[in-house]
Amino acid sequence: MEISALRLFVEVARKGSFAAVAKDRNVDPSSISRAIADLETELAMRLFQRTTRRMTLTEAGDLYLARVEPLLDELARALEAAGQIAGEPRGLLRITASVTFGQVRIVPLLAAFRARHPLLKVEGVFTDANIDLVSERIDLAVRLAPMIEGDLVAAKLMDTAYRVVASPAYLAAAPPLERPADLSRHRCLLFNLRAYRTRWLFRTPGGAVEEVGIDGDITLSPAGSLLNAALAGLGPALLPNWLVDEAIGRRELIDLFPRHQATATTFDTAAWLVYPSRAYLPGKVRAMIDFLRETVR
Repeated sequence: MEISALRLFVEVARKGSFAAVAKDRNVDPSSISRAIADLETELAMRLFQRTTRRMTLTEAGDLYLARVEPLLDELARALEAAGQIAGEPRGLLRITASVTFGQVRIVPLLAAFRARHPLLKVEGVFTDANIDLVSERIDLAVRLAPMIEGDLVAAKLMDTAYRVVASPAYLAAAPPLERPADLSRHRCLLFNLRAYRTRWLFRTPGGAVEEVGIDGDITLSPAGSLLNAALAGLGPALLPNWLVDEAIGRRELIDLFPRHQATATTFDTAAWLVYPSRAYLPGKVRAMIDFLRETVR
C-alpha cells in the first residue's frame, strides 16, 4: 500500500470533499475519486459515504483514520529526525497569516529563508479567515490579536500599534489636522470591520483616552488596499505600524498624531507565532520561528 494513498485519504477525510483536495493539489477531482476508490478496493471496505450533497466517513473509515493518521505523523517525524541528524530541516512547511501581513512581512523574506534552509519547501496560506490549524494541516500561523485563546501554543513575535496617517498631498489640500478631534471634519478611509468604521480611540502620554467619531465614503479590505488608498491621497487612515512605518520613514505618509496611541478596539496588540502543539515541534517549524524572530522585527 502506497503511503501517498494514505496521506490522500487523511486529506480527504479532513476536508470532506474530493473537490477541495483536488483544488489544493491542482488536479482533476476525478483523479482523487479514483485514488480513494482504489484504496477502498485494496482494503475491501468502504471508507466514505457519498451523497449528492455531502461526503462523510463510514464507521470503518472513521476507525481507519484514527489509526492511520498518527502513523503518518510518526513517519513524518522519523523522516524529520533523520534530516536533523544530517543537520538540515527538510520537508513541507505550511504557514498562514493575514493577507496583508503575509504579502508585506513574510513574502519579502522568503528568499533569505530559502537560502538558509534550501531543503525546506514553503506553502503560504494567506487569508483573513481564522482557519483551523489542525484540520488545514498548518504548521505555523502568525496571528494579529491582543491575545491568543484556546488550546493552541502561542509566543509573541512582536508588539504592534496603530497610527493615523495621510499623504502630504492630501494634507496640503485638506482642512487642518492638528488634534484627533479634527478627524470628524474629514472623510476618513475605513477598514471593512464594524469596529473600525464609526470611531477611533486615542490615548495621550498621560493615559487620557479620547473617542473620536469618524466617517468616510470609502471602505476597503484587506489592509493593503487601505494603505494604497492613503498613499493615493484619498484621506486619513488608521493602519498598523508594521504596514506604514516604512512609508512614514520615506515621507510618503505622515503620522498625524505621533504623541498619541491610536486604535479602534484595544491599545495592546501584538503579532503572535501560533502552532498546534508543544508536544512535538518539528525542526522545520523551529527553523521558521527562529528566522521570523530574527528578521520580522
